[in-house]
Amino acid sequence: MDRSSAGALDAERQRLLRSLPAVSTLCQHPAVRPFVDELGERAVVPVIQEVLAATRQTILTTGQAGDVLTALLRELEQLARPRLEPVINATGVVIHTNLGRAPVSEEAAQAMADAARRYTALEIELETGRRGGRMAEISRLLSLLTGAEAGLAVNNNAAAVLLVLSTFCAGRAVLVSRSQAVEIGGGFRIPDVLRQSGARLVEVGTTNRTYVRDYEAAISEETAAILSVHWSNFRIIGFTHQPSLEELAELAHAHGLLLIEDVGSGALLDTAQFGLAHEPTVQEAIAAGADLVCFSGDKLLGGPQAGLIVGRRSLIERLERHPLARAIRADKTALAGLATTLRHYVRGEAMEKIPVWRMIAAPVAALEERCRNWAAELAASVDCSVVATEATVGGGSLPGETLPSVALAIPAVSLQARYGLGLEEFARRLRLGRPPVIGRVEDERLMLDARTVLPEQDRVLVTAIRRALGIT
Repeated sequence: MDRSSAGALDAERQRLLRSLPAVSTLCQHPAVRPFVDELGERAVVPVIQEVLAATRQTILTTGQAGDVLTALLRELEQLARPRLEPVINATGVVIHTNLGRAPVSEEAAQAMADAARRYTALEIELETGRRGGRMAEISRLLSLLTGAEAGLAVNNNAAAVLLVLSTFCAGRAVLVSRSQAVEIGGGFRIPDVLRQSGARLVEVGTTNRTYVRDYEAAISEETAAILSVHWSNFRIIGFTHQPSLEELAELAHAHGLLLIEDVGSGALLDTAQFGLAHEPTVQEAIAAGADLVCFSGDKLLGGPQAGLIVGRRSLIERLERHPLARAIRADKTALAGLATTLRHYVRGEAMEKIPVWRMIAAPVAALEERCRNWAAELAASVDCSVVATEATVGGGSLPGETLPSVALAIPAVSLQARYGLGLEEFARRLRLGRPPVIGRVEDERLMLDARTVLPEQDRVLVTAIRRALGIT
């Protein structure tokens, strides 16, 4: 670049910098003023300053300014809009980790809201007026449902496993099959959790085949427990072998060791009745002789985020007394939602009340009928079709298993021809709507899977599609 060109560029940069509006001017802009009224100047002014600073840097770097007002409004909209607002999950993934895993039942949501807005009898016995334990109700319900002597809840399953290992295995060895020294999700690695707890990992067997004799050969005076970890988000197939829990329980107890089972998904119902592979249940783990069983509250259990531990009463009581238990305990809202969810199982109404099981149990014929109703309501607005597809359970449960489903398919060619909309832009508009709708793009079509859309969301979904098309 010659000197004259460089000089012209510098002059353009200076012109653009001088043209930037003042903070006070932007505060009074008609498009910005509603945000000032809603959020207050103390919140809006720093955002304006950040946008102006970023714009100045862009000018100095590239010689271009961009649209300051557009950038500012985008930032203010994100600030004003709740980050965790409810969305419609039309992806076909029932337990969608990125969408908050399992939605709770209406009754559980109400119980959580009631607990949040009012005082609760969290740690008081109403009959005597004395202080009581916050886990009494949860422990009783878990005992009734699983056959365990007692139970408790912490804030997630990773915490549950950490608490168990910290309480019973710190400074000692824990035997784990080499195939089970896994990363379960979100960087949660069994070897790391063992290390954090102070326990020492002793791997036994091989990646694909582990026998009881491998565990027995590794037992020493330093051994505290055998840890069994369910393959919740992957499979090893082919030339494989793993001992049964019954075999591990017999071995552990013969040597005075604990058998700890991380069953993961928290299934209390048999998934095979829905045409899926059988997911090990908590009841089966207890019946097989596991001393402590850890599992999630917000996967197949269908409740709020929680880590649940069930097992022998004496062991549960030791867990409750460990200092870590206070740091990771579940709060009153989670306990209220969890208790209501567990009562759905006690009453035999889980498939009618808990959204995860409502979705899994929904007949294909009912899904097709709903999809056809969507298509009929949208026929005048956009070309669409009802197609057979497959949904998944997701959330680290039943890897590779699918459920037959039905989806509304909106083709890219129709969106472009009728509205000049690209497929990605249409999907983006749906995501940014109120409520947001999350579908999936497949074969140049936007697919909205009916299995993960609850029937009471049908009308809202159709309205959201119309809005994304610009139809009011």
